[in-house]
Amino acid sequence: MKYEGTAIKYGDNVDTDVIIPARYLNTSDHAELASHCMEDIDKTFVGRVQKGDIMIAGQNFGCGSSREHAPIAIKASGISIVIAKSFARIFYRNAINIGLAIVECPEASDGISEGDRVEADMDNGIIRNLTTGKEFKAAPFPEFIQKIIENGGLVNSIANGSIK
Repeated sequence: MKYEGTAIKYGDNVDTDVIIPARYLNTSDHAELASHCMEDIDKTFVGRVQKGDIMIAGQNFGCGSSREHAPIAIKASGISIVIAKSFARIFYRNAINIGLAIVECPEASDGISEGDRVEADMDNGIIRNLTTGKEFKAAPFPEFIQKIIENGGLVNSIANGSIK
């Protein structure tokens, strides 16, 4: 699984309340959630995110409440993968469940700046900053995680028999 896009970068402790504010939790429409993604922390996000962009974050990304709306909003906004120093445990599980690719790589988080072009080869665990030429090593996605992401989430993977 390869991803390539422009980096959109955030800091430490980005919680689910700023990823998708509680006032929008009365909808399950993915496009509606995407239209409000990150608005309480970055009013420019929705207007500048492009399909395939890569979100870079610091420590404890996705802390706060356990809402699945947060990774859904990120994925529906066009973000292809989130690379962070670390993730809140429930966010990590929710992201995999809905098919959002995420990976922990503190070195990449530190070595990638806002606006850099980034390539993430998660079959081999290699993240490249195409702007600076720096390369970072992360754990490659296990095969079962790849299947979940490829199928758009855990429910779809079970429904089509990719995972038993």
